Amino acid sequence: MEVVILCGGLGTRLREETEFRPKPMVNIGQRPILWHIMKIYALYGHTEYVLPLGYKGDMIRDYFMNYEWMNNDVTLELGKPEKLCLHNCHSEAGWRITLADTGLNTLKGGRLKRVEKYIKGDHFMVTYGDGVADVNLDALVNFHKSHGKIATLTGVNPAKRFGELDVEGEAVRSFREKPENAGENLINGGFFIFNRKIFDYLKPDADCDLEYGPLEDLARAGQLMVRRHDGFWACMDTLRDTEYLNRLWDQGEAAWKIW
Repeated sequence: MEVVILCGGLGTRLREETEFRPKPMVNIGQRPILWHIMKIYALYGHTEYVLPLGYKGDMIRDYFMNYEWMNNDVTLELGKPEKLCLHNCHSEAGWRITLADTGLNTLKGGRLKRVEKYIKGDHFMVTYGDGVADVNLDALVNFHKSHGKIATLTGVNPAKRFGELDVEGEAVRSFREKPENAGENLINGGFFIFNRKIFDYLKPDADCDLEYGPLEDLARAGQLMVRRHDGFWACMDTLRDTEYLNRLWDQGEAAWKIW
């Protein structure tokens, strides 16, 4: 399946970092969180990525355009560029990455609709460019295929500041993005799988969101399912989150490092 990683947002709550770079390029350790997310998917064999770009998207383009040069040992001879030799030192061979400009201020639903042409199969994966988890993607795929609905999301319960789900069994009955009085229900942790019928719920307009509108409509139609994830999940939403994730990485306690 193609993996769409949403990379275009402004990341306003992490202004200390995102003033200078897009949020997916904020580092955990020596690598951007985007790389960590891609490594999670690659472990399960999903290495065809579509990155909808927006705010400071040129930095993401530069990162991958120079990836071989910056992540391999290099032998070169000055004055003879044809003798440049890259020595393979990374394990990301085979990653196929589509970098798509989806507009500076486009919301997530519009970005997803604008990359529809790059989705070839009947099902594809989507996640946010700021969240990591030790999610079992094989189990997630099997669950999605078993219920036959349009959408599956991963439900987690670490905090009460994201979209809240009202769940009955394994079906999502309602979806509320960032409710003021969240209870103890699961929240939207990303790591979606969609049938391509999701595109019928989306528009390429810049004001088309994903959570407000489409996911709510899918829930009302009985087409949104949730698979609970009780393992590690965290997102890089604030500077405090960034420091927390880096501390885990530096101490060798990064539970999302399953590769």
